Amino acid sequence: MSEPAFVTTTRASFDAVAGSYAETFSDELAGKPLDRALLAAFAELVPAGPVVDVGCGPGYVTAHLASLGMDVSGVDLSPGMVEVARRAYPQLRFDVGSMLELDLADGSLAGLVAYYSIVNIPRAELPAVFAEFARVLAPEGVLLMVFQVGDEVRHGTEWLGHAIDLHVYRNQPDVVTGLLAEAGLSVRMTTVRQPDDDGVEVGPRAYLLATRSSGAA
Repeated sequence: MSEPAFVTTTRASFDAVAGSYAETFSDELAGKPLDRALLAAFAELVPAGPVVDVGCGPGYVTAHLASLGMDVSGVDLSPGMVEVARRAYPQLRFDVGSMLELDLADGSLAGLVAYYSIVNIPRAELPAVFAEFARVLAPEGVLLMVFQVGDEVRHGTEWLGHAIDLHVYRNQPDVVTGLLAEAGLSVRMTTVRQPDDDGVEVGPRAYLLATRSSGAA
């Protein structure tokens, strides 16, 4: 069965920029105290057990969570990104995979992080993605999501000096909250901040903490 076209183009785009992306963003958390604080809160809230950073890119969020004592691994659609992450953090596990069909057993995770990784997912596919998140999380497992806020859809053809074919979708927190609820994930906290004055970020950013309902199917 052929994969959706957006999966193919997204993979190819991130393969193209993998090395440049790592050089540009791998120290990003050093200048983001709010992100570090929320990742630390996530680490405290997650029950004992494995955690997966879905859409891990070059692995710096995965590595930060590992530094907080978490049993964490990374998954990314892009083999190029996974190769970069494995080189940078050889002590950690990184696998190639799609959030549309995670190679994980039902209820096997204590926590899941999606750090800007839903921004390339068409809105029509979000219910399937969130159902997959709910499937792999154990009851009372914790989800942390970070994404750009808005209603716009942008299409990029060049990034970091490389040709790409990539759509970026902004989403409204209340819409995401409703979709998560339909999947059996209850949002416990929503925080929205304005973009950093660094010339890189454009538009507000949302942080959602959710838990998988104990009665979710």
